[in-house]
Amino acid sequence: MALKKYIRDIQGFPKEGIVFKDITPLLIDATASKECLQILVDSVKGKQIDKVIGVESRGFFFGMLLAQELNAGFIPVRKPNKLPFDTIAASYDLEYGSDTLEMHSDAIQKGDRILIHDDVLATGGTAKAVCELVERLGGEIVQLNFIMELSFLNGRDKLGTYPIFAAINY
Repeated sequence: MALKKYIRDIQGFPKEGIVFKDITPLLIDATASKECLQILVDSVKGKQIDKVIGVESRGFFFGMLLAQELNAGFIPVRKPNKLPFDTIAASYDLEYGSDTLEMHSDAIQKGDRILIHDDVLATGGTAKAVCELVERLGGEIVQLNFIMELSFLNGRDKLGTYPIFAAINY
């Protein structure tokens, strides 16, 4: 199945000059969603995963499904002041600004094997911030997993040698 046909381009969102990759058509189509999930699960076949991180907010959709399929725990990484317990934070730059992400301080135990999932790898800032959070808590990053990669933005360059998988490449 060609998953790209389920990704819709939205011009000028969230601001002028940005072409937003909308995954809503993928989410609406049950067959396409199942296919995408299977591709993401297959990308970590044979690897031990203790916990899956889903990055706010579109990373939650498949992040939780991945955790269930892999029999792993799920960790939400959120924007500031959205989590109710003690948190750690990391700031990052986006292609259109900057932001901060937080994770509960007790979400990862030293040595936990972590799969990080988000919808898109763009400039790599978000993923790098999540990697920083995981490593600060003593987790081992097994792979970074994305529905799509915008390779023309060179996000991989910020992520060093972490294993990266994207179901769709642009």
